[in-house]
Amino acid sequence: MEECVCRPTHVSLLSCQQRTNLQQLLRAVGLSSRDLWREMRGYRAIKYTLFICCYVFWVVSAVLIAVGIYAKIAKEKDVVDTLTVDPALLLIIVGSVMFLITFLGCFGALRNATCLLKTFLGILVVVLLLQIAAGVVGYLFTDMVMERTERLMMKAIVRYREDQDLENAIDFVQKKFQCCGVESYQDWSHNVYFECSDTNPSLESCGVPFSCCIHLQNQTVLNTMCGYGMQQLEERSAAQDVFTIGCLEKIVWWAKNNLLLVAGLTAGLLLLEVCMIGLAAAQISRIKKVRRQKRETAARGQSERKDSHWFPAFANFDDE
Repeated sequence: MEECVCRPTHVSLLSCQQRTNLQQLLRAVGLSSRDLWREMRGYRAIKYTLFICCYVFWVVSAVLIAVGIYAKIAKEKDVVDTLTVDPALLLIIVGSVMFLITFLGCFGALRNATCLLKTFLGILVVVLLLQIAAGVVGYLFTDMVMERTERLMMKAIVRYREDQDLENAIDFVQKKFQCCGVESYQDWSHNVYFECSDTNPSLESCGVPFSCCIHLQNQTVLNTMCGYGMQQLEERSAAQDVFTIGCLEKIVWWAKNNLLLVAGLTAGLLLLEVCMIGLAAAQISRIKKVRRQKRETAARGQSERKDSHWFPAFANFDDE
């Protein structure tokens, strides 16, 4: 039997027998050692780039789930949760979906599992198509989208005091965009605490939240009662103390003025998804190629062994 002689190669971490098998595979597929090294480098670049991208989103999804669970635990137990107006529940659901998808990508890329990679690829393609479809529908049916958005924001105003997370989110939006209500500051009359009626026993009746108030530049003490009674005033008089323009109009105005930023973020997200789809498809193709070459090499080796049977000396072939 020919003794294996180990020599330094590009794949110096392989054992002597593995090098011999590798050389046989190279001769079978017609590749040199340098060509194989280039193939391996390209494959590793695809594999670990996909793994790192999925791992980053996997960590982000875990943080979203943790924040959502913490917010749910910190809430009062008698609060009725709905997906449309509950930020904590929305974080948990979005984080869980992201966690599952990115886990498939991480584990499939690391373990070369084509089944997981195909599932990951299919889900990403579906998500990408749904996003494109949502964008097209939103562009073609702008009035319907605006109407549904207004209805959703009005539901959030109705549940303002019932959910602490929702209350903080609304206050943040009103402070950030310097707005009040959905269409105007009068929308706060739909909330039972701010309803402007003689039968409302609340101290905040006919008022608006403090996040609607116009704060002075040098103001250090926050006046949480600044919005009391503002719904009883006319818009011109109320505009001296609170923001009177609705948040829906302000958000649309901000999106139009920052169209390049919005388009850039949207295009970046879609491009990242397309890149991950391409990486997953490339890794699946490389894995299939290697497996096909191994099967061809194994079949060729079996045929060679069948054709090279050893017969004893002076065998009498006429007996057969």
